[in-house]
Amino acid sequence: MPETPERTRTRWLADLTPLRENPAYRRLWIGVSLGNVGQQLAVVTLSLQVYALTRSSAAVGLVGLVGLVPLAGLGLYGGSVVDTRDRRRVALVTALALYVVSVTTAVQAWAHVGSVTLLYALVAVQSALYAVNSPARSSIIPMLVRRDLLPAANALSSLSMTLGFTVGPMLAGLLVGWFGFGAAYSVDVVTYLASLWGVWGLPPLPPLPPEGVGEGSGRRAGVRSVLAGLSFLATRPNVRMTFLVDLCAMVLAQPRALFPAIGAVVLGGGPRTAGLLIASVALGSVVAGLFSGPLGRVRRQGVAVLACVVGWGLSVAAFGLVVVLALGLGGTDGTGVGWLLVPAAVCLALAGAADAVSAVFRATILQAATPDALRGRLQGVFVVVVAGGPRLGDLVAGSGGDVLGEGWTALAGGLACALAVLALARCQPRFARYDALDPQP
Repeated sequence: MPETPERTRTRWLADLTPLRENPAYRRLWIGVSLGNVGQQLAVVTLSLQVYALTRSSAAVGLVGLVGLVPLAGLGLYGGSVVDTRDRRRVALVTALALYVVSVTTAVQAWAHVGSVTLLYALVAVQSALYAVNSPARSSIIPMLVRRDLLPAANALSSLSMTLGFTVGPMLAGLLVGWFGFGAAYSVDVVTYLASLWGVWGLPPLPPLPPEGVGEGSGRRAGVRSVLAGLSFLATRPNVRMTFLVDLCAMVLAQPRALFPAIGAVVLGGGPRTAGLLIASVALGSVVAGLFSGPLGRVRRQGVAVLACVVGWGLSVAAFGLVVVLALGLGGTDGTGVGWLLVPAAVCLALAGAADAVSAVFRATILQAATPDALRGRLQGVFVVVVAGGPRLGDLVAGSGGDVLGEGWTALAGGLACALAVLALARCQPRFARYDALDPQP
């Protein structure tokens, strides 16, 4: 039967089948989506409050470091906890604890406590709890939806997260400017109730019996359980590659640390230009999520990941080339090169789209090719990589910008990312043959 325009359009749009078929997943997705907006709103609000109290960019930068340490330190252990307990219960208990942190953060703002040390402590506690909560929520998804719907479910999860990164910061700026810090944090308190509602409605999700994952695979959380997860990763090249290629992208070609300087001295416009560049990456991710329908029909998911990460690197390199051109045409004051903001934003939007598609397939491979008994620990590794990679990338880009200049740093980093991924693909050709219908770790 020939396809109607309506049917063709539906095939290209995001596949909503997981939301239609599974009430538990639908409830979880709605709750997490609203919670993501509030969470990102709170992250930006806290940075603004730290700056208001200290007038120091270095103090704001410490927020990321304070959050990274417990997140990286507890990510692996949190995953081992997830693999030994009912995942609904783990997600619910940690979500309740995170809600207490959100309420405390709002209370300190309304009470005008004005303590940066308290804010750092709240960030550390929140990150430690997130290190357990995130692997629990991620490992729940394969227990709720069919394997053939994992790409669609992960595309919806990626869209949810991207919308949070897009809407949350914008709301933070508006609410803080209009009503103050307490009001902004209070919105997070309200929206996080949706996350609790989403988890509360899940059925019991006890861990499945371990099958073929080796001695010490872990029915008890601890060092032995963590080491079993790392041993599994060491012997499963396809799963390992999902982490390695992401590190190539985030460490070698993460340009966000360059945006403030590019806005101030290259393209002109200052913070507004920096904000537009950040929004361009997010916009590309949102568009990719909205038109993610065909992703569920892709079998060669390893090839798709490689192509997308190479695409990310080349898009960042093209962005760097635009910045180099702007420097050549307008010197270092942005005079007469404002029109180059359009191609720069397009390059970053393409990078964001590539990253969003890569994230869908990397998550799908991780979930499908990992036994249920180890999913929590591998999701813990995923949290560490996702959290630590961009921060290392900020350090690399920031240092390179001071030495090479912002444009050349982005150009070199993007090319280095593409070449590193191609080298990894050559060293591990099995990844390119990964078949979604026969997922091999």
